[in-house]
Amino acid sequence: MQQSSRSTHEAGREGVPVGGRPTQGGTPVDGGTAPAALGPGRGQPTGSAQPVIVCEDVVRIFSGDGFEVQALQGLNLRVEEGEMTAIIGASGSGKSTLLTILSGLDLPTAGTARVAGVDLLTLRGAERVRYRRETVGFVWQQTPRNLLPYLSARENVMLPMSIGRRREARERAGYLLETVGLGDLGARLPSELSGGQQQRVALAVSIANNPRVVLADEPTGELDERTSAEVLEAMRAVNEELGTTTLIVTHDPTVSEHVRRTIQIRDGRCSTETLRRTHTTEAGHEHQIAEEFAVIDKVGRLQLPEEFMDALDMRERVRLGLQDDHVQVSPGHAPPPAAASATGNSESPTAEDPPGDAAPDPGPDPGRAGSGGGAPASSSPDQEGTPAGDSDAAYRRPRGAQRYTGREEQS
Repeated sequence: MQQSSRSTHEAGREGVPVGGRPTQGGTPVDGGTAPAALGPGRGQPTGSAQPVIVCEDVVRIFSGDGFEVQALQGLNLRVEEGEMTAIIGASGSGKSTLLTILSGLDLPTAGTARVAGVDLLTLRGAERVRYRRETVGFVWQQTPRNLLPYLSARENVMLPMSIGRRREARERAGYLLETVGLGDLGARLPSELSGGQQQRVALAVSIANNPRVVLADEPTGELDERTSAEVLEAMRAVNEELGTTTLIVTHDPTVSEHVRRTIQIRDGRCSTETLRRTHTTEAGHEHQIAEEFAVIDKVGRLQLPEEFMDALDMRERVRLGLQDDHVQVSPGHAPPPAAASATGNSESPTAEDPPGDAAPDPGPDPGRAGSGGGAPASSSPDQEGTPAGDSDAAYRRPRGAQRYTGREEQS
């Protein structure tokens, strides 16, 4: 089994002040003409071992009158600076709960959550307000939560900058609207814009104060497929031009086509990751490769894909075997070697069995263990069955069962 290398990074940066942001000398990432006051970008992912988002064993329990719901059950997550990542999952999987914690709107019941070096469990009062204003930006699914209906698009973008940045607010608002493709619609009210245009204005609002991270909760949930693609492309343009780390939570699997990393949450934990890359053939043709990995945490827990479990009817327990370069997982309900021998159904010979005219071997022979040779097993009735010292690790995988080593899809 494999896990993504992204899931093995250690804790994120420490000691970064709330709202602290690196600079690049006032030069825009794209080398354009935006003045330094408009908020330069931070460039592309640096590959640093210091993730901008770190969650370790995050638990969130909601309690009520006679009931308790565990929305997050020991979730672990790392997101690098400048990444654009999608988190997908069914309703109730815990993805929106995770986003409210990262945005500073909620606190975990247990565990650690840090964004841009800020420990979210220790924020109090004014620090939390400043964190939500400067360190993270947020895009809601519902437009009324993103925009004020009586302000124009430009005025909505200017609003977050009204404290301390009034002189540059109008110029920067125009720059951000241009970035999301709405430079000529700044004077319109939200009611005069389409749903997709409203979400793009909301994206400009979320980056008004040049945050380190943008969090988006179902930003395309109320849009059709074509409009959703336009909004996602605007988010990718912001990510690439300004270098803003972007985390999108959605139940729509098509969102994954617009990002390079997709994380699936199941039962309050990260279960799988899909990483996408562009491959160029010798003939110069480019195509996308998507490879899926199981996510394994620091104590060795992982979730097998449901389709794998259904295909082999894996329930309650499985057999594990350590091989030279992988771990073998086999259904636990299959009859063990001893039971197979007792019924006379010895294991079928395979291509690995040595040739010869010897009688069929009724079971593993201690004399052959680890060497492939040794004396042949006796066929007398008193020596039938599995010899003492045999272990479950020697159990052979049923024919047709495949070990989970990651799946690749090409488009």
